[in-house]
Amino acid sequence: MEKVIQRSIENIVNAQASHDGDGVKIARSIGSREITDVNPFLLLDELRSDTAADYIGGFPAHPHRGFETVTYMLAGQMRHKDSAGNEGVVSAGDIQWMTAGSGVIHSEMPEQSQGRLWGFQFWINLPASEKMREPRYQEIASKHVPELLLPNGKVRVLAGEVTDALNNKVSGAISDIVTDPLLLDVQLNESQWDTALPQGHVVLIYVYSGELSVQRTLLKEQQLAVLSVGNMLTITANSQPFGALVLAAKPINEPIARSGPFVMNTQSELQQAYRDYRSGNFLKQKDNVSS
Repeated sequence: MEKVIQRSIENIVNAQASHDGDGVKIARSIGSREITDVNPFLLLDELRSDTAADYIGGFPAHPHRGFETVTYMLAGQMRHKDSAGNEGVVSAGDIQWMTAGSGVIHSEMPEQSQGRLWGFQFWINLPASEKMREPRYQEIASKHVPELLLPNGKVRVLAGEVTDALNNKVSGAISDIVTDPLLLDVQLNESQWDTALPQGHVVLIYVYSGELSVQRTLLKEQQLAVLSVGNMLTITANSQPFGALVLAAKPINEPIARSGPFVMNTQSELQQAYRDYRSGNFLKQKDNVSS
């Protein structure tokens, strides 16, 4: 039997107030001055506001190459359009996993002019062998996201696989991703939840409401925890309910050359991405993008 090694919190990062797109106010934890990346996670932003002026400018058309973007909404709606003709609305509880690969130009604009808009975007790196692959989308509506129901809460299994107390496995909505990710939305009230995790994966927790504890270390709202190595995670709710994202993925042990919307392995590849974009060759594989 494999020895149980509990993961603990090694580092806590406070999300920093920032802005992106056309003046959209965000809270950024990964990709900030405090922490540039946690291999293979390149960026983690939270957008949360009841004030339209904070988000109405949205994210007009911009390119990506060499990594994946993940959008997960808790409230409100964002409309996605891209250079391949794909278009759709990501609503509360929905997830979109975009593998940009060789190149995509897309926009993400609010599908509302008032009310709460609340969601997250992650950037996850791709290995060199996948950076120039054909772009691909997985868009999953909220009603199709599997859930693990708990006595005092639930776990939405967005990607990866978890096992419940009866040893029943629940597989996530997103599949066939090279970094073998686990992405969970854990919502718990006054209890404890345990789950096995791949020992070689990098594991993060981001609290978006309330507070929780991992091995007696407190984690508060809009804080990101980087966890130690191990094969088991125990999360404890304190005196109030919490909502948190658990993110895990295999690290990519390759050099990173990163600038703006492009993430490659070398400076020459990065310069080529800019040349392709400026010369009009960026979307050479756009006809192969599937919705």
